[in-house]
Amino acid sequence: MKRVGKHTVMLENRPSVSAYAAVVGKKEGEGKLGSCFDLVSEDDYFSKTTWEQAESEMLSRCFSICCKKAELLPSEPDCIIAGDLLNQCIGTTFALKDTNAPYLGIYGACSTMAEGIAIGAMLLDGGFGENVCAVTGSHFATAERQYRFPLEYGSCRTPTAQNTVTGSGAVMLSREKGCPHVTGVSIGKIADTGIKDTCNMGAAMAPAAFMTLKAHFLETGREPDYYDAIFTGDLGAVGHDILEALLEEEGLKLGTRYHDCGVMIYDGAEGKDRIFGSGCGCCASVLCGHILPEMRAGRLKRVLFAATGALMSPTSSMQKQSIPAVCHAISIENEV
Repeated sequence: MKRVGKHTVMLENRPSVSAYAAVVGKKEGEGKLGSCFDLVSEDDYFSKTTWEQAESEMLSRCFSICCKKAELLPSEPDCIIAGDLLNQCIGTTFALKDTNAPYLGIYGACSTMAEGIAIGAMLLDGGFGENVCAVTGSHFATAERQYRFPLEYGSCRTPTAQNTVTGSGAVMLSREKGCPHVTGVSIGKIADTGIKDTCNMGAAMAPAAFMTLKAHFLETGREPDYYDAIFTGDLGAVGHDILEALLEEEGLKLGTRYHDCGVMIYDGAEGKDRIFGSGCGCCASVLCGHILPEMRAGRLKRVLFAATGALMSPTSSMQKQSIPAVCHAISIENEV
């Protein structure tokens, strides 16, 4: 009875966002959002000896800060739902292996934060726990080594290439009443338009965002102006413009309420105006560092958070396969 369409579920118990945290790297701290994050590390190694260990340390710190804000021990959440970009999700696995809390590992590429919140919110709405934490992040150096070339290679970046964000986010969801809370979830389906350029993920992901947003508005009966702001995850400037064009063809104009986390993350960073972000940590850190605090302060009342993910792998890319993509949308509101 909670399902209102093939993609969308409206939650009855509406779990609240009880705490959130964002930890990012040095470059991410240089943009306009730099002061919003809980921790900006001047050392992208996070005092570790490898990039992969650095990513795990960043995720561990982010989760710890979130638990502290929620006044919970790391072992107390009923479930941690986490994932990252690395093979077998070793970033989150090693970050959370000592928490002694039930763990669900997921992979949604850059859509992982929305996927984690969606699963967590439905678990709590169904009465399967009291507190669930969604955690994700990414690191520029680990992603470059896995998907493209090690930094030492010194490869040139194309004009459409996005910069994998060194950043992380953690959201604690609770059955305890409070604002903001998650009111609905629209789960996307896989979109594949045949794009093979791994340096143009915005174009690959935009059709997935289009399908999910179109389904969300159709199944909920809402218009875009129902929301104070609509945020997509990591489309960058290219994907942002493609999505707007696709939606306008359907008569859906997002206007000034539409923002993309990949565009926002480096906005204002000196000498980096043309760099746009991607990676699990991009929309996760913007959500936890900017969007949720704006909601907590009452400046945003209704938000649609639609995170997109490019579901490629190094193997599929080397075999010249196309890039499938997915987008999941989360409705977050302040009204009780």
